[in-house]
Amino acid sequence: MTTPEAPKASEPPAPPAEPPAEPLTTPISHTTAISHTTDNAVSWITLNRPEAMNALTWDQRERVIGLLAEASADPGVRAVVVTGTGRGFCAGADLRGGPPAGDRVPGDVARTIRLGAQRLIAAVLDCEKPVIAAVNGTAAGIGAHLAFACDLVLAAEQARFIEVFVRRGLVPDGGGAYLLPRLVGPQRAKELMFFGDALSAADAERIGLVNRVVAPDELEKTARAWAERLATGPTRALALTKQLVNASLDTDRATAFAAEAAAQEINMTTADANEGVASFVERRSPHYKGR
Repeated sequence: MTTPEAPKASEPPAPPAEPPAEPLTTPISHTTAISHTTDNAVSWITLNRPEAMNALTWDQRERVIGLLAEASADPGVRAVVVTGTGRGFCAGADLRGGPPAGDRVPGDVARTIRLGAQRLIAAVLDCEKPVIAAVNGTAAGIGAHLAFACDLVLAAEQARFIEVFVRRGLVPDGGGAYLLPRLVGPQRAKELMFFGDALSAADAERIGLVNRVVAPDELEKTARAWAERLATGPTRALALTKQLVNASLDTDRATAFAAEAAAQEINMTTADANEGVASFVERRSPHYKGR
């Protein structure tokens, strides 16, 4: 399972995000550790445990999955932003707050991964609204994969991405071996996963993991501008486009072309498609309503 970042000797120490030796005296509340607001049709999901660099506990992960599902189903939400507070975007998985562990039997680990980290990444990939990652700081382990699963990635200059698993002798989880080769190719993906070195925001942009790097005080402003622009777009067309692109690398040409034709058929029944065509004929800007 995912473990949070382990700092190098030359790096400043980060608050631990692994389960403590003794039980917690005060439970962590996912309602306070995950902040959520909806503004101008944009759902803002903020990981808000800066003291733990926003490492995700079991219940917080479930909260994020639930919010992404709600965004898909709510016509009033037309874009999503995932971000964090403090020095970390998400330092990985924090197993505190999960169901009590019993004696491990064969199949338990695979089941935990399927129902945990993989569900989180699938929730981002399957969300029917565009999802932007606004990476404010360190994204390690499942935190890095959470960012990479998003449709667009903005990063503050101090952000960094770490495939931390090899430092713990672990196999990457949370879809890392699926996502990274599709984003940067197999050789680069292996380099990141074999060595586990921290990748700067600038280098992440250079190799294609990040769309844009901005100054720290510009991150929220840029994420808001991008999200609100998406939120005024043709929502159903964007959802279908996202599905086509996400599926394209797993299918042959005939299957991809058939999916494209089916998506066009569905989209042409939407009010936004009719508005787009009408605005073109009438030589005016379109006004999309997400329907």
